[in-house]
Amino acid sequence: MMSQTIAHRSPIAPSDWLKGYYFLRFAVSASWVALFLTVAETVPTLAAVMLIAYPAWDAIANLLDASLSGGLGRNNSQMLNVIVSTATAVAVAVTLERGMNAVLAVFGVWAVLSGVFQLVTAARRWKSHGAQWAMVLSGAQSALAGGFFLKLASGTELADIGHVGGYAAFGAFYFLVSAIWLTVSDARRRRKA
Repeated sequence: MMSQTIAHRSPIAPSDWLKGYYFLRFAVSASWVALFLTVAETVPTLAAVMLIAYPAWDAIANLLDASLSGGLGRNNSQMLNVIVSTATAVAVAVTLERGMNAVLAVFGVWAVLSGVFQLVTAARRWKSHGAQWAMVLSGAQSALAGGFFLKLASGTELADIGHVGGYAAFGAFYFLVSAIWLTVSDARRRRKA
């Protein structure tokens, strides 16, 4: 009986899954930014945990997305993003003792690499899902922000780790725009059908 029920369920449409995924990414990122820019500034231990958690969440989210989009084997850019984001979470944990310049440098390298991988993923999805322009922009902006982080981190002044909050806020914004754009595009497509 249970197997018949499961067999008769209709699978989630790819565009519905992607909309939900983008809304989830927005919600988590926006919550992270709000907490990081308020409470975490006065609680260094919480800030440290959040700096580790941010790339770890990106790894989990990419793994989830890839698993529902054909697996890591079919999504090389997401597989690489999972690897880089996991390595970044570990590197941030190790680097925290060396200071914020070192942490910002790690975030810089991660922002460049994950931005490029996100851009590749969005470009690949453009044909099948459409409405990926915001994710392409997000990937490109992430790579540019990474370069900015690396420049700040290499300076002699103490780096302001608050820049990571701004970076995450832009990421949240792009996920929200993508989710809304897909929702509107799907509604238009259904009206025409």
